[in-house]
Amino acid sequence: MQISFRAVRVLPKRAKAHIWIVTSETVAAGLAQISPRDLDNADFSGKTGQLYTWPSEGRTAVLVGVGSRAEVDSNKMRRAGASIGRKLGKQSWIGVDLPDVELDGAASRQALVEGIALGSYKFLTYKSEGEPTKLNRVDVAGGSGAANQHPLDLGKAVAEAQMLARDLVNEPGGTLTAPEFADRAAAIGHDRGLSVKVWDETAIADGGLGGILGVNRGSTLPPRLLELTYDPPEPPNGTLALVGKGIVFDAGGLSIKTGQGMMTMKCDMGGGAAVIGAMSAMTQIAPAAQIRAFVPMTDNMLGGDATRPGDVLKIRNGKTIEVLNTDAEGRLILADALSLASESEPDAIIDLATLTGACMVALGPKIAGLMGNNDEWIEAVKQASDVSGERVWHLPLPADYSKQFESSVADMKNIGTPHGGALTAGLILQEFVAEGIPWVHLDIAGPAWSDSDDAEITKGGTGFGVRLLIELAKNFGHLDGDNAPSPAE
Repeated sequence: MQISFRAVRVLPKRAKAHIWIVTSETVAAGLAQISPRDLDNADFSGKTGQLYTWPSEGRTAVLVGVGSRAEVDSNKMRRAGASIGRKLGKQSWIGVDLPDVELDGAASRQALVEGIALGSYKFLTYKSEGEPTKLNRVDVAGGSGAANQHPLDLGKAVAEAQMLARDLVNEPGGTLTAPEFADRAAAIGHDRGLSVKVWDETAIADGGLGGILGVNRGSTLPPRLLELTYDPPEPPNGTLALVGKGIVFDAGGLSIKTGQGMMTMKCDMGGGAAVIGAMSAMTQIAPAAQIRAFVPMTDNMLGGDATRPGDVLKIRNGKTIEVLNTDAEGRLILADALSLASESEPDAIIDLATLTGACMVALGPKIAGLMGNNDEWIEAVKQASDVSGERVWHLPLPADYSKQFESSVADMKNIGTPHGGALTAGLILQEFVAEGIPWVHLDIAGPAWSDSDDAEITKGGTGFGVRLLIELAKNFGHLDGDNAPSPAE
Protein backbone atom coordinates (compact mmCIF):
# COMPACT_ATOMS: atom_id res chain seq x y z
CA MET A 1 0.00 0.00 0.00
CA GLN A 2 1.41 3.37 -1.04
CA ILE A 3 -0.08 5.39 1.83
CA SER A 4 2.20 6.18 4.78
CA PHE A 5 0.63 7.08 8.12
CA ARG A 6 2.55 9.30 10.56
CA ALA A 7 1.86 10.34 14.12
CA VAL A 8 2.60 14.05 14.57
CA ARG A 9 2.16 16.56 17.37
CA VAL A 10 0.50 19.17 15.15
CA LEU A 11 -0.46 19.06 11.50
CA PRO A 12 1.96 20.66 9.00
CA LYS A 13 0.51 23.58 7.08
CA ARG A 14 1.84 22.09 3.84
CA ALA A 15 -0.75 19.26 3.92
CA LYS A 16 -3.19 19.55 1.02
CA ALA A 17 -6.22 18.94 3.23
CA HIS A 18 -6.99 19.36 6.92
CA ILE A 19 -9.68 17.07 8.35
CA TRP A 20 -11.36 17.45 11.71
CA ILE A 21 -13.34 14.46 12.97
CA VAL A 22 -16.04 15.98 15.15
CA THR A 23 -18.77 14.83 17.49
CA SER A 24 -22.28 16.23 17.48
CA GLU A 25 -21.59 17.88 20.87
CA THR A 26 -18.55 19.68 19.45
CA VAL A 27 -20.56 21.03 16.54
CA ALA A 28 -23.37 22.16 18.83
CA ALA A 29 -20.87 24.05 21.02
CA GLY A 30 -19.47 25.88 17.98
CA LEU A 31 -16.36 25.41 15.87
CA ALA A 32 -13.57 27.91 15.42
CA GLN A 33 -12.97 26.75 11.86
CA ILE A 34 -16.35 27.75 10.39
CA SER A 35 -19.44 29.75 11.22
CA PRO A 36 -22.57 28.09 12.67
CA ARG A 37 -24.60 29.65 9.84
CA ASP A 38 -22.60 27.82 7.18
CA LEU A 39 -23.08 24.52 9.01
CA ASP A 40 -26.79 25.16 9.45
CA ASN A 41 -27.14 25.91 5.75
CA ALA A 42 -25.38 22.64 4.96
CA ASP A 43 -27.49 20.79 7.56
CA PHE A 44 -24.25 19.54 9.15
CA SER A 45 -24.68 18.58 12.80
CA GLY A 46 -21.86 16.05 13.26
CA LYS A 47 -24.03 12.97 12.83
CA THR A 48 -22.30 9.73 11.91
CA GLY A 49 -21.43 9.70 8.23
CA GLN A 50 -21.87 13.43 7.61
CA LEU A 51 -19.08 15.18 5.72
CA TYR A 52 -18.64 18.87 4.91
CA THR A 53 -15.84 20.46 2.86
CA TRP A 54 -14.82 24.04 2.06
CA PRO A 55 -11.69 25.84 0.78
CA SER A 56 -9.51 27.37 3.48
CA GLU A 57 -6.14 29.11 3.14
CA GLY A 58 -5.23 27.37 -0.10
CA ARG A 59 -6.18 23.86 0.95
CA THR A 60 -9.27 21.76 1.49
CA ALA A 61 -10.88 21.82 4.92
CA VAL A 62 -13.13 18.94 5.93
CA LEU A 63 -15.42 18.09 8.82
CA VAL A 64 -16.37 14.44 9.34
CA GLY A 65 -19.10 13.59 11.83
CA VAL A 66 -19.00 10.61 14.20
CA GLY A 67 -22.15 11.26 16.22
CA SER A 68 -22.50 11.53 19.97
CA ARG A 69 -19.24 11.57 21.94
CA ALA A 70 -20.22 8.76 24.29
CA GLU A 71 -21.26 6.45 21.43
CA VAL A 72 -18.10 6.71 19.33
CA ASP A 73 -16.53 3.28 18.92
CA SER A 74 -14.02 1.65 16.58
CA ASN A 75 -16.69 1.02 13.97
CA LYS A 76 -17.68 4.69 13.76
CA MET A 77 -14.05 5.75 13.57
CA ARG A 78 -13.46 3.20 10.82
CA ARG A 79 -16.46 4.52 8.87
CA ALA A 80 -15.18 8.08 9.32
CA GLY A 81 -11.82 7.00 7.95
CA ALA A 82 -13.49 5.33 4.97
CA SER A 83 -15.31 8.56 4.17
CA ILE A 84 -11.97 10.36 4.20
CA GLY A 85 -10.33 7.74 1.99
CA ARG A 86 -13.09 7.96 -0.61
CA LYS A 87 -13.56 11.73 -0.57
CA LEU A 88 -9.91 12.75 -0.54
CA GLY A 89 -8.35 10.15 -2.81
CA LYS A 90 -7.21 12.86 -5.22
CA GLN A 91 -5.13 14.61 -2.54
CA SER A 92 -1.53 13.50 -2.04
CA TRP A 93 -1.08 14.61 1.59
CA ILE A 94 -3.72 15.07 4.24
CA GLY A 95 -3.80 15.68 7.96
CA VAL A 96 -6.38 14.49 10.47
CA ASP A 97 -7.31 15.82 13.89
CA LEU A 98 -8.95 13.18 16.10
CA PRO A 99 -12.03 13.93 18.20
CA ASP A 100 -12.14 14.09 22.00
CA VAL A 101 -14.09 10.89 22.73
CA GLU A 102 -14.23 8.15 25.33
CA LEU A 103 -12.82 5.55 22.92
CA ASP A 104 -9.23 4.58 23.72
CA GLY A 105 -6.80 6.68 21.70
CA ALA A 106 -4.91 3.70 20.28
CA ALA A 107 -8.18 2.07 19.16
CA SER A 108 -9.25 5.37 17.53
CA ARG A 109 -6.01 5.62 15.61
CA GLN A 110 -6.00 2.03 14.44
CA ALA A 111 -9.63 2.15 13.28
CA LEU A 112 -9.08 5.49 11.51
CA VAL A 113 -6.16 4.07 9.51
CA GLU A 114 -8.06 0.91 8.64
CA GLY A 115 -10.94 3.01 7.34
CA ILE A 116 -8.81 5.41 5.28
CA ALA A 117 -6.85 2.57 3.68
CA LEU A 118 -9.84 0.32 3.01
CA GLY A 119 -11.95 3.22 1.74
CA SER A 120 -9.17 4.01 -0.75
CA TYR A 121 -9.08 0.44 -2.10
CA LYS A 122 -9.59 -0.21 -5.80
CA PHE A 123 -9.07 -3.41 -7.80
CA LEU A 124 -7.55 -2.16 -11.04
CA THR A 125 -5.63 -5.17 -12.37
CA TYR A 126 -7.81 -5.49 -15.46
CA LYS A 127 -8.75 -1.81 -15.92
CA SER A 128 -7.08 -0.21 -18.94
CA GLU A 129 -7.74 3.27 -17.59
CA GLY A 130 -8.04 2.67 -13.86
CA GLU A 131 -7.13 5.53 -11.57
CA PRO A 132 -5.62 4.49 -8.22
CA THR A 133 -5.81 6.74 -5.20
CA LYS A 134 -3.27 9.56 -5.22
CA LEU A 135 -3.16 9.64 -1.45
CA ASN A 136 0.33 8.79 -0.23
CA ARG A 137 0.69 10.52 3.15
CA VAL A 138 -1.65 10.85 6.11
CA ASP A 139 -0.55 12.72 9.23
CA VAL A 140 -2.53 12.08 12.41
CA ALA A 141 -2.28 14.82 15.02
CA GLY A 142 -2.26 14.47 18.79
CA GLY A 143 1.25 13.33 19.55
CA SER A 144 4.31 11.74 17.99
CA GLY A 145 6.45 8.94 19.38
CA ALA A 146 6.15 5.15 19.41
CA ALA A 147 2.98 5.02 21.55
CA ASN A 148 1.10 7.05 18.96
CA GLN A 149 2.77 5.55 15.89
CA HIS A 150 2.25 1.91 16.82
CA PRO A 151 -1.56 1.85 16.41
CA LEU A 152 -1.17 3.54 13.03
CA ASP A 153 1.27 0.84 11.94
CA LEU A 154 -1.08 -1.83 13.29
CA GLY A 155 -4.03 -0.36 11.42
CA LYS A 156 -2.03 -0.29 8.20
CA ALA A 157 -0.99 -3.94 8.64
CA VAL A 158 -4.59 -5.01 9.22
CA ALA A 159 -5.84 -3.02 6.22
CA GLU A 160 -3.12 -4.44 3.96
CA ALA A 161 -4.09 -7.96 5.04
CA GLN A 162 -7.74 -7.32 4.20
CA MET A 163 -6.85 -5.72 0.86
CA LEU A 164 -4.74 -8.77 0.02
CA ALA A 165 -7.80 -10.94 0.66
CA ARG A 166 -9.88 -8.63 -1.53
CA ASP A 167 -7.36 -8.88 -4.35
CA LEU A 168 -7.50 -12.67 -4.19
CA VAL A 169 -11.31 -12.78 -4.20
CA ASN A 170 -11.56 -10.27 -7.06
CA GLU A 171 -9.15 -12.26 -9.23
CA PRO A 172 -11.01 -14.22 -11.96
CA GLY A 173 -11.42 -17.94 -11.33
CA GLY A 174 -9.81 -18.78 -14.65
CA THR A 175 -6.68 -16.95 -13.56
CA LEU A 176 -6.57 -17.80 -9.89
CA THR A 177 -6.67 -21.56 -10.34
CA ALA A 178 -5.95 -23.84 -7.40
CA PRO A 179 -2.23 -24.24 -8.29
CA GLU A 180 -1.89 -20.49 -8.86
CA PHE A 181 -3.72 -19.72 -5.61
CA ALA A 182 -1.38 -22.03 -3.71
CA ASP A 183 1.72 -20.56 -5.39
CA ARG A 184 0.71 -16.99 -4.59
CA ALA A 185 -0.18 -17.82 -1.00
CA ALA A 186 3.03 -19.78 -0.52
CA ALA A 187 5.07 -16.83 -1.83
CA ILE A 188 3.26 -14.54 0.60
CA GLY A 189 3.94 -16.96 3.44
CA HIS A 190 7.64 -17.18 2.65
CA ASP A 191 7.87 -13.41 2.31
CA ARG A 192 6.22 -12.91 5.72
CA GLY A 193 8.42 -15.41 7.54
CA LEU A 194 5.81 -18.17 7.89
CA SER A 195 6.37 -21.89 7.59
CA VAL A 196 4.78 -23.11 4.35
CA LYS A 197 3.65 -26.53 3.19
CA VAL A 198 1.78 -27.15 -0.05
CA TRP A 199 0.11 -30.52 -0.66
CA ASP A 200 -0.03 -31.37 -4.38
CA GLU A 201 -2.45 -33.86 -5.89
CA THR A 202 -0.19 -36.82 -5.11
CA ALA A 203 0.20 -35.83 -1.46
CA ILE A 204 -3.56 -35.19 -1.21
CA ALA A 205 -4.28 -38.68 -2.55
CA ASP A 206 -1.64 -40.32 -0.36
CA GLY A 207 -3.04 -38.42 2.63
CA GLY A 208 -6.53 -39.78 2.17
CA LEU A 209 -8.15 -36.39 1.57
CA GLY A 210 -11.12 -37.89 -0.24
CA GLY A 211 -13.36 -34.85 -0.01
CA ILE A 212 -10.92 -32.67 -1.92
CA LEU A 213 -10.31 -35.41 -4.49
CA GLY A 214 -14.04 -35.96 -4.95
CA VAL A 215 -14.78 -32.30 -5.63
CA ASN A 216 -11.77 -32.03 -7.93
CA ARG A 217 -12.77 -34.96 -10.16
CA GLY A 218 -14.68 -32.71 -12.55
CA SER A 219 -11.71 -30.41 -13.09
CA THR A 220 -8.83 -30.53 -15.56
CA LEU A 221 -6.68 -28.67 -13.02
CA PRO A 222 -5.21 -30.36 -9.94
CA PRO A 223 -6.15 -29.48 -6.34
CA ARG A 224 -3.94 -28.13 -3.60
CA LEU A 225 -3.98 -27.89 0.18
CA LEU A 226 -2.01 -25.09 1.79
CA GLU A 227 -0.63 -25.01 5.31
CA LEU A 228 0.82 -21.83 6.82
CA THR A 229 2.25 -21.63 10.33
CA TYR A 230 3.22 -18.66 12.44
CA ASP A 231 5.48 -19.46 15.40
CA PRO A 232 6.01 -16.75 18.03
CA PRO A 233 9.57 -16.00 19.18
CA GLU A 234 8.77 -17.21 22.70
CA PRO A 235 7.13 -20.53 23.69
CA PRO A 236 3.53 -20.22 22.43
CA ASN A 237 0.47 -19.48 24.55
CA GLY A 238 -1.41 -22.33 22.88
CA THR A 239 -2.28 -23.01 19.24
CA LEU A 240 -5.11 -21.59 17.13
CA ALA A 241 -6.07 -23.25 13.84
CA LEU A 242 -7.66 -21.26 11.00
CA VAL A 243 -9.45 -23.16 8.22
CA GLY A 244 -10.71 -21.49 5.04
CA LYS A 245 -12.74 -22.78 2.12
CA GLY A 246 -10.78 -22.39 -1.11
CA ILE A 247 -13.15 -23.18 -3.98
CA VAL A 248 -11.59 -20.98 -6.65
CA PHE A 249 -14.65 -21.25 -8.88
CA ASP A 250 -17.92 -23.06 -8.24
CA ALA A 251 -19.94 -24.16 -11.24
CA GLY A 252 -21.86 -26.56 -8.97
CA GLY A 253 -20.46 -29.76 -10.46
CA LEU A 254 -23.06 -32.02 -12.09
CA SER A 255 -25.68 -30.32 -9.87
CA ILE A 256 -24.92 -27.30 -12.03
CA LYS A 257 -25.70 -23.76 -10.99
CA THR A 258 -27.66 -21.35 -13.16
CA GLY A 259 -25.78 -18.79 -15.23
CA GLN A 260 -26.89 -16.08 -12.83
CA GLY A 261 -25.78 -18.18 -9.90
CA MET A 262 -22.25 -18.53 -11.31
CA MET A 263 -21.58 -14.85 -11.92
CA THR A 264 -19.90 -14.18 -8.58
CA MET A 265 -18.62 -17.69 -7.90
CA LYS A 266 -15.00 -16.60 -8.13
CA CYS A 267 -15.69 -15.42 -4.56
CA ASP A 268 -16.24 -18.98 -3.31
CA MET A 269 -12.70 -18.96 -1.95
CA GLY A 270 -13.48 -15.95 0.27
CA GLY A 271 -12.91 -17.96 3.43
CA GLY A 272 -9.52 -19.15 2.24
CA ALA A 273 -8.61 -15.62 1.14
CA ALA A 274 -9.53 -14.27 4.59
CA VAL A 275 -7.35 -16.88 6.29
CA ILE A 276 -4.39 -16.15 4.00
CA GLY A 277 -4.88 -12.41 4.43
CA ALA A 278 -4.90 -12.73 8.20
CA MET A 279 -1.83 -14.97 8.17
CA SER A 280 0.04 -12.39 6.06
CA ALA A 281 -0.12 -9.97 9.01
CA MET A 282 0.90 -12.34 11.80
CA THR A 283 4.57 -11.42 11.98
CA GLN A 284 3.58 -7.76 12.33
CA ILE A 285 0.79 -8.43 14.81
CA ALA A 286 3.06 -10.83 16.74
CA PRO A 287 0.51 -12.86 18.73
CA ALA A 288 1.76 -14.94 21.64
CA ALA A 289 0.11 -18.10 20.26
CA GLN A 290 1.09 -20.38 17.42
CA ILE A 291 -1.31 -19.78 14.50
CA ARG A 292 -1.81 -22.53 11.93
CA ALA A 293 -3.80 -22.20 8.70
CA PHE A 294 -5.30 -24.90 6.47
CA VAL A 295 -6.79 -23.96 3.09
CA PRO A 296 -8.04 -26.68 0.69
CA MET A 297 -8.12 -25.44 -2.92
CA THR A 298 -9.91 -26.66 -6.04
CA ASP A 299 -12.61 -25.62 -8.47
CA ASN A 300 -15.94 -27.46 -8.74
CA MET A 301 -16.52 -28.26 -12.39
CA LEU A 302 -18.41 -30.66 -14.69
CA GLY A 303 -15.70 -32.73 -16.41
CA GLY A 304 -16.32 -36.17 -17.83
CA ASP A 305 -15.36 -37.95 -14.60
CA ALA A 306 -17.01 -35.50 -12.21
CA THR A 307 -18.39 -36.89 -8.95
CA ARG A 308 -21.91 -38.16 -9.58
CA PRO A 309 -24.84 -37.74 -7.18
CA GLY A 310 -24.86 -40.97 -5.21
CA ASP A 311 -21.07 -41.35 -5.09
CA VAL A 312 -19.48 -41.95 -1.70
CA LEU A 313 -16.33 -40.15 -0.54
CA LYS A 314 -14.03 -41.15 2.31
CA ILE A 315 -12.70 -38.21 4.33
CA ARG A 316 -9.31 -37.93 6.04
CA ASN A 317 -10.70 -38.98 9.44
CA GLY A 318 -12.20 -42.17 7.97
CA LYS A 319 -15.85 -41.09 7.84
CA THR A 320 -17.77 -41.50 4.59
CA ILE A 321 -20.19 -39.10 2.87
CA GLU A 322 -22.79 -39.90 0.25
CA VAL A 323 -22.81 -36.98 -2.21
CA LEU A 324 -26.38 -36.25 -3.28
CA ASN A 325 -25.79 -32.66 -4.36
CA THR A 326 -22.43 -31.83 -5.90
CA ASP A 327 -23.11 -28.14 -5.35
CA ALA A 328 -22.79 -28.76 -1.60
CA GLU A 329 -19.06 -29.16 -2.12
CA GLY A 330 -17.58 -26.74 0.41
CA ARG A 331 -18.35 -29.03 3.32
CA LEU A 332 -16.55 -31.87 1.52
CA ILE A 333 -13.22 -30.08 1.21
CA LEU A 334 -13.60 -28.51 4.66
CA ALA A 335 -14.19 -31.97 6.12
CA ASP A 336 -10.66 -32.95 5.08
CA ALA A 337 -9.18 -29.66 6.28
CA LEU A 338 -10.93 -29.81 9.66
CA SER A 339 -9.80 -33.41 10.10
CA LEU A 340 -6.25 -32.40 9.32
CA ALA A 341 -6.42 -29.37 11.60
CA SER A 342 -7.75 -31.57 14.41
CA GLU A 343 -4.76 -33.90 14.06
CA SER A 344 -2.48 -31.00 14.99
CA GLU A 345 -4.33 -30.86 18.35
CA PRO A 346 -4.89 -27.09 18.47
CA ASP A 347 -6.49 -25.41 21.46
CA ALA A 348 -9.25 -24.07 19.21
CA ILE A 349 -10.35 -24.04 15.55
CA ILE A 350 -12.26 -21.48 13.53
CA ASP A 351 -13.32 -22.05 9.93
CA LEU A 352 -14.64 -19.51 7.44
CA ALA A 353 -16.60 -20.51 4.37
CA THR A 354 -18.98 -19.10 1.78
CA LEU A 355 -21.03 -22.17 2.54
CA THR A 356 -24.80 -21.80 2.15
CA GLY A 357 -27.38 -19.65 0.46
CA ALA A 358 -29.59 -20.57 3.40
CA CYS A 359 -27.45 -18.40 5.68
CA MET A 360 -27.93 -15.46 3.33
CA VAL A 361 -31.69 -16.02 3.42
CA ALA A 362 -31.60 -16.00 7.22
CA LEU A 363 -29.17 -13.14 7.85
CA GLY A 364 -28.94 -11.15 4.62
CA PRO A 365 -25.79 -9.99 2.82
CA LYS A 366 -23.92 -8.27 5.67
CA ILE A 367 -23.96 -10.68 8.61
CA ALA A 368 -22.14 -14.02 8.96
CA GLY A 369 -23.70 -17.02 10.66
CA LEU A 370 -21.79 -18.16 13.76
CA MET A 371 -22.05 -21.77 14.95
CA GLY A 372 -19.88 -23.76 17.32
CA ASN A 373 -19.46 -26.38 20.01
CA ASN A 374 -18.01 -24.33 22.88
CA ASP A 375 -19.69 -21.37 24.60
CA GLU A 376 -16.45 -19.68 25.68
CA TRP A 377 -14.97 -19.87 22.20
CA ILE A 378 -18.22 -18.64 20.65
CA GLU A 379 -18.19 -15.67 23.02
CA ALA A 380 -14.55 -14.89 22.16
CA VAL A 381 -15.44 -14.81 18.46
CA LYS A 382 -18.42 -12.54 19.15
CA GLN A 383 -16.19 -10.15 21.10
CA ALA A 384 -13.65 -10.10 18.27
CA SER A 385 -16.50 -9.35 15.89
CA ASP A 386 -17.60 -6.39 18.00
CA VAL A 387 -14.10 -4.90 17.78
CA SER A 388 -13.52 -5.68 14.10
CA GLY A 389 -16.92 -4.42 12.99
CA GLU A 390 -17.55 -7.61 10.99
CA ARG A 391 -20.97 -8.66 12.19
CA VAL A 392 -21.88 -12.21 13.17
CA TRP A 393 -25.03 -13.79 14.56
CA HIS A 394 -25.05 -16.90 16.72
CA LEU A 395 -27.09 -19.74 15.19
CA PRO A 396 -27.80 -23.08 16.90
CA LEU A 397 -26.56 -26.54 16.03
CA PRO A 398 -29.56 -28.68 17.08
CA ALA A 399 -28.39 -32.24 17.61
CA ASP A 400 -31.70 -33.72 16.44
CA TYR A 401 -31.24 -32.07 13.02
CA SER A 402 -28.47 -34.59 12.37
CA LYS A 403 -31.19 -37.05 11.40
CA GLN A 404 -31.70 -34.97 8.26
CA PHE A 405 -28.43 -36.12 6.76
CA GLU A 406 -28.48 -39.79 7.79
CA SER A 407 -27.57 -42.06 4.88
CA SER A 408 -28.48 -45.68 4.19
CA VAL A 409 -25.21 -46.33 2.32
CA ALA A 410 -22.60 -44.16 4.08
CA ASP A 411 -21.96 -42.52 7.44
CA MET A 412 -23.88 -39.44 6.29
CA LYS A 413 -25.20 -37.54 3.29
CA ASN A 414 -23.78 -34.18 2.27
CA ILE A 415 -27.18 -32.45 2.45
CA GLY A 416 -30.20 -32.38 4.72
CA THR A 417 -33.80 -31.44 4.01
CA PRO A 418 -34.72 -28.17 2.24
CA HIS A 419 -35.05 -26.29 5.51
CA GLY A 420 -32.34 -25.21 7.96
CA GLY A 421 -29.57 -25.66 5.41
CA ALA A 422 -27.04 -23.47 7.21
CA LEU A 423 -27.53 -25.45 10.42
CA THR A 424 -27.27 -28.90 8.85
CA ALA A 425 -24.14 -27.77 7.00
CA GLY A 426 -22.65 -26.72 10.34
CA LEU A 427 -23.60 -30.04 11.88
CA ILE A 428 -21.91 -31.91 9.03
CA LEU A 429 -18.71 -29.92 9.56
CA GLN A 430 -18.85 -30.70 13.28
CA GLU A 431 -18.50 -34.39 12.41
CA PHE A 432 -14.90 -33.70 11.35
CA VAL A 433 -13.74 -31.76 14.38
CA ALA A 434 -12.02 -34.08 16.87
CA GLU A 435 -13.78 -34.50 20.18
CA GLY A 436 -12.68 -32.03 22.84
CA ILE A 437 -11.47 -29.27 20.50
CA PRO A 438 -13.38 -25.97 20.74
CA TRP A 439 -14.57 -25.04 17.26
CA VAL A 440 -16.47 -22.23 15.57
CA HIS A 441 -17.81 -22.12 12.03
CA LEU A 442 -18.50 -18.81 10.27
CA ASP A 443 -20.77 -19.01 7.23
CA ILE A 444 -19.72 -15.89 5.30
CA ALA A 445 -21.75 -16.53 2.14
CA GLY A 446 -23.39 -13.10 2.46
CA PRO A 447 -20.68 -10.66 3.60
CA ALA A 448 -17.79 -12.10 1.54
CA TRP A 449 -19.09 -10.18 -1.49
CA SER A 450 -20.74 -6.78 -1.85
CA ASP A 451 -22.76 -5.44 -4.76
CA SER A 452 -22.03 -1.83 -3.78
CA ASP A 453 -19.68 0.42 -1.83
CA ASP A 454 -20.59 0.79 1.84
CA ALA A 455 -18.33 2.58 4.37
CA GLU A 456 -14.99 0.71 4.31
CA ILE A 457 -16.42 -1.95 1.98
CA THR A 458 -15.77 -1.63 -1.76
CA LYS A 459 -17.93 -3.33 -4.38
CA GLY A 460 -16.68 -6.85 -5.05
CA GLY A 461 -14.69 -9.05 -2.71
CA THR A 462 -14.77 -7.64 0.82
CA GLY A 463 -12.09 -9.58 2.68
CA PHE A 464 -14.66 -10.21 5.41
CA GLY A 465 -13.20 -11.98 8.41
CA VAL A 466 -9.60 -10.80 8.13
CA ARG A 467 -9.93 -8.23 10.91
CA LEU A 468 -11.85 -10.68 13.08
CA LEU A 469 -9.22 -13.40 12.70
CA ILE A 470 -6.41 -10.97 13.50
CA GLU A 471 -8.26 -9.78 16.61
CA LEU A 472 -8.76 -13.39 17.71
CA ALA A 473 -5.11 -14.27 17.13
CA LYS A 474 -3.88 -11.14 18.90
CA ASN A 475 -5.78 -12.03 22.07
CA PHE A 476 -5.59 -15.82 21.91
CA GLY A 477 -4.15 -17.32 25.06
CA HIS A 478 -5.73 -14.66 27.25
CA LEU A 479 -9.36 -15.75 27.36
CA ASP A 480 -10.70 -15.35 30.89
CA GLY A 481 -7.17 -15.68 32.18
CA ASP A 482 -6.65 -19.08 30.59
CA ASN A 483 -4.38 -20.11 27.76
CA ALA A 484 -7.28 -21.25 25.58
CA PRO A 485 -11.01 -21.93 25.66
CA SER A 486 -12.15 -24.85 27.76
CA PRO A 487 -12.44 -28.14 25.85
CA ALA A 488 -15.84 -28.93 24.36
CA GLU A 489 -18.01 -31.20 26.47
